Amino acid sequence: MSTLVLRRGRFSARMERRTLVFLVAMLVVIAGLTLLGLCYGAAWASPARVFAALTGSGGGPGVVIREWRLPRVLAGLVFGAALGLAGAIFQNVTRNPLGSPDVIGLDAGAYTGALFAITVLSGTSTQLTIGSVLGGVITAAIVYALSLGGGLSGLRLIVIGIAINAMLTAFNSWIVLRAELEIAIAAVGWNAGSLNGVGWDDVAIPFAVLAVLFAVLFTRAPALHQAALGGALAVTTGVRWDRLRLVLVLIGVGCTATVTAVAGPIAFIALAAPQIGRRLARTPGIALLPAALTGAVLLTSADLAAQMLLAPESLPVGVVSTVIGGGYLIWLLTKEVRRT
Repeated sequence: MSTLVLRRGRFSARMERRTLVFLVAMLVVIAGLTLLGLCYGAAWASPARVFAALTGSGGGPGVVIREWRLPRVLAGLVFGAALGLAGAIFQNVTRNPLGSPDVIGLDAGAYTGALFAITVLSGTSTQLTIGSVLGGVITAAIVYALSLGGGLSGLRLIVIGIAINAMLTAFNSWIVLRAELEIAIAAVGWNAGSLNGVGWDDVAIPFAVLAVLFAVLFTRAPALHQAALGGALAVTTGVRWDRLRLVLVLIGVGCTATVTAVAGPIAFIALAAPQIGRRLARTPGIALLPAALTGAVLLTSADLAAQMLLAPESLPVGVVSTVIGGGYLIWLLTKEVRRT
């Protein structure tokens, strides 16, 4: 018995050491991507010039770095972390690697709300934000309510979410086809998902909202990890599973809708980040911090690639993230088929 306990202790220590190494490595990668993002642009800025700009002594080029590049880089990091956490929430709740906001229709619902703001209203930034948030929340409420019909289960929620996603996608296409040409072009451009032109005015309030959601989520992290073992088992440990599940879904919807309101729907980051983070960190379940760091790295890397591929033209980051996520999804499905 003592030998078994000792072996378990050694295995746990090895896992914690691997996780710590992963976290340190991810922080180093994030620092490197941040510096690259601040250096790269229409005119390359040296690291010394970036440092001078951040300290307020950069002059003309410093304004470009502080006012244009810095908010875009921070948006990539914070929004990527938010999508990674949203994916981790839904994959823990559904206990399925396909549990993701973009798979179960939240992105499509947010797009429907944005289309309403663009086509029916005047399409201001405030209307776009409110419309996309309400669209995501209403879609989540519909999926959640329909999933409760026969007792909420992960597979049931995903299947219903995929069905809602398909219907909303068709409905959104119909709206775009019937809209005027200029409005349709604007709607399709927003749907691509982009960080182009993001400034401090665009991210100040979303950053504050996400900070609150992050804080609430991490206070629920211990209960979430217990619930990942199964709702019935979580209840025996004192976790109020039904209440916790509702709070987690609301936080996941809030993270997704906040990002979508600013950057449009950015596909596959929420799907891929939690699973990639779990495999790299070697955690027994889908932990929040690895998912957040992986999401930040994926979105920032995708945005840099979007800027560089057709430079000086900048692609929407959603195009690059879709390519990355599509390859990941093919690999994931292939691996699941081999298991069966």
